[in-house]
Amino acid sequence: MRTLPALLLVLAATAASAGPEPPAAVGIIIDDLGQNLADGRRVARLPGPVVCAVLPHTPHGRAIAETAHRAGKEIILHLPMAAHDAAEPGPGQLDAHMPDGEVRATLDLNLATVPHVIGVNHDIGSLLTLHAPAMDRLMRELAARRLLFIDSRTHAGSVAAARARAHGIPALERNVFLDRDPTETEVSRQLARLERLARQRGYALAIGHPYPTTLAALEQWLPQLSARGLRLVGLSTRLAETEAKPWRASWSR
Repeated sequence: MRTLPALLLVLAATAASAGPEPPAAVGIIIDDLGQNLADGRRVARLPGPVVCAVLPHTPHGRAIAETAHRAGKEIILHLPMAAHDAAEPGPGQLDAHMPDGEVRATLDLNLATVPHVIGVNHDIGSLLTLHAPAMDRLMRELAARRLLFIDSRTHAGSVAAARARAHGIPALERNVFLDRDPTETEVSRQLARLERLARQRGYALAIGHPYPTTLAALEQWLPQLSARGLRLVGLSTRLAETEAKPWRASWSR
């Protein structure tokens, strides 16, 4: 039986071999890409693994996805979903009562317009993400394609992330919207909130949009992350650090 001093030495050696804890991490997703080429190129130039969420069937979605992919960015499909206010998200929308075959065909058509997709988040979706049967239909299709899922949480009652995990899909949830109010003051306030949450929890995920104020703030803020004791990580990196099983996206059109 080890004596207490010997046991303490073993524990100290184990802790030393494990190394220091990595800095708290943040993730950044920029939604609604595809309509404006200059905005998309500006997002692609942001430093680090900022994630680009590209709308399907947009004039510049394919070009932006290609540019961002070459710049080392991860690409996700910004999937239009039905909203409470009956707003029309755009082409490629999923509705609550679509049968399996229509969900599959709609998703395939959407994915065909955006290359290099590793996952999906939702555009609007305040109605559909509350509807468990509709989410199950979608998640079966995402699981078949080995695509991850990000719940943008446009409604507090969303079941989307829970249904994704029930189907074995790696899922993350948005913690902060950077620009519900896209003023310079409010974007700065939300970046500060993102930092606080990351330090408290070890990781926090923000979603923003290609507004001039948001992009200007990120262009200043991102190069300072290391000095602030934070790191920017992509979705794949975060999931690799947290998922019990190895995961790799298989969609690479």
